[in-house]
Amino acid sequence: MTRRRRWTFGLLSMSAAVSTLLLVQQVPASAVASVQSAKPDPQAALVPLYQHAAAERDLPWTLLAGIDRYAELTKSKADRAEHPWYGLAFQPAAWAGMDNPNWDDVNPTTIALFHGLGVDANGDGLAVQWDPADRIAVLANWLDEQSGEDDDSTAVWDLFQDATAMDRVYSFAAIFERYGIPPDKHCFPLAKRYNYTIKHSFGAGRSYGGPRIHEGVDIFAGYGTPVLACSYGYVELLGWNRFGGWRVGIRDVNNVYYYYAHLSSFAKGLHQGQLVEPGQVIGYVGSSGYGPPGTSGKFPPHLHFGMYKDTGRSEWAFSPSAQLLQWQRLPQHIVYPDKAH
Repeated sequence: MTRRRRWTFGLLSMSAAVSTLLLVQQVPASAVASVQSAKPDPQAALVPLYQHAAAERDLPWTLLAGIDRYAELTKSKADRAEHPWYGLAFQPAAWAGMDNPNWDDVNPTTIALFHGLGVDANGDGLAVQWDPADRIAVLANWLDEQSGEDDDSTAVWDLFQDATAMDRVYSFAAIFERYGIPPDKHCFPLAKRYNYTIKHSFGAGRSYGGPRIHEGVDIFAGYGTPVLACSYGYVELLGWNRFGGWRVGIRDVNNVYYYYAHLSSFAKGLHQGQLVEPGQVIGYVGSSGYGPPGTSGKFPPHLHFGMYKDTGRSEWAFSPSAQLLQWQRLPQHIVYPDKAH
């Protein structure tokens, strides 16, 4: 495989507590249990393979991990059934070689003869995608060959050919670089030493701007109550929205988007693309929104907190009530703006 030869292959397709006074909707115990029984992150076991493959080719291991994470999160059901291993999947023709009469070939010698991508990275005599050592080595080889002396972003673009995917891959890589895998700690989104009241009103009707449903939970608190990042992630969006007022959107490495709205202000220095951690102050409770920039006071101060799941093909809101009830029981370590990275 030379640096001038470029493979074209298909990538399989890819959101001390003072008081909690009001719970207007009962949250099923099964929903809370499902949050508490989260499975260990399967990607954690792959870190040594990423590190080994990356070190041999002078690549950042976190880039391999970011690509794998995004590919895994955006697989369709059909893709997952056909290729159940974790992460990115190469088309059989690319793995075995376009001219290879057997696209299911696992012999590294004949695969090399037909200029396929597949390699035997762990010396077991087979070159198979479901072996993570082989697959990750091939991904690293391909990135190295396609990048050459240039930036690796061109190679990543060739994989996904989507600007959103590029943003997610590099943002996931940055999170892994700073916080490792898996970054799975969480935090209640308000400082619990302040008075607050939760109203579980997900799905309720709203009329401002036309008929719609409430895509979150309202947490009522006094003006200026610190609003906290509830997960490791990055600031994907911040600014004004006529419905949400001053709002912040944070995305984590599970492709879950956290929406914080109606703020009175943002934390000092907060900016788009910034990495955040659980407990980090990102803003302060207010009553902004329902009008042009600066509109405030049309409703009592509160935090609108929403969560959205993105599959790469569609994004939808889901009720955050179960997560909030679990996170209420966790201790808080608050990171104020002057202490943040």
